[in-house]
Amino acid sequence: MRRLLILLLLGLSLGAQAREAAPLAQDEAVEQRLVAIAEELRCLVCQNESLAGSHAPLAEDLRSEIRTLIRQGKSDAQVVEYLVSRYGDFVRYRPPLKPTTWLLWAGPFVFLVLGLGGLVLYLRRRPVAAGALSDAERKQAESLLENP
Repeated sequence: MRRLLILLLLGLSLGAQAREAAPLAQDEAVEQRLVAIAEELRCLVCQNESLAGSHAPLAEDLRSEIRTLIRQGKSDAQVVEYLVSRYGDFVRYRPPLKPTTWLLWAGPFVFLVLGLGGLVLYLRRRPVAAGALSDAERKQAESLLENP
């Protein structure tokens, strides 16, 4: 039975053949600029992946749009500004520091301070076990502290 399964798997794998990878673009300089720009931008579908690494259809469309803008002679900054004007600062991994993005920059620190403040309040308000030692244990502890 095992041999039959192994032969079946080997037979199925023979049908899989490697193909030559398709070239990314006709112009290597355009592709290098595309990757450099797309690494700094967030995929709007995946949100935790760069535009360069995403396989979402929207990411593919945006990479195509970036290629078109590069071929039109736009600078990297102009390409990024075009995407920001269309999708907002969220498309950038490092949005600029301005009033509309203060929460993005300060948010983690605010949550850290709030969390630490909540922890301190909790620790201060929790009941402390009073009288946990008996009189004999307390006398023994005092004698140990007096005579090291």
